[in-house]
Amino acid sequence: MKASVDPELCISCGVCIDICPEVFDWDDDGLSHVIVDEIPEGLEDTVDEAADQCPTEAILVERAAFSRK
Repeated sequence: MKASVDPELCISCGVCIDICPEVFDWDDDGLSHVIVDEIPEGLEDTVDEAADQCPTEAILVERAAFSRK
């Protein structure tokens, strides 16, 4: 699972950082950004909550697509 923050939509409210500081932090421009390549195990629900609480829907959560053979 991966996450990203759209800098064009981020309004620097800090909700995501308050909810999940293990994944989100401030960048040099004062906007939120993701500080990990992959969401650590056990934080998936917390990242989903951060995305749900973002007032501008700036957080995109990507889940790996699994193929069945």
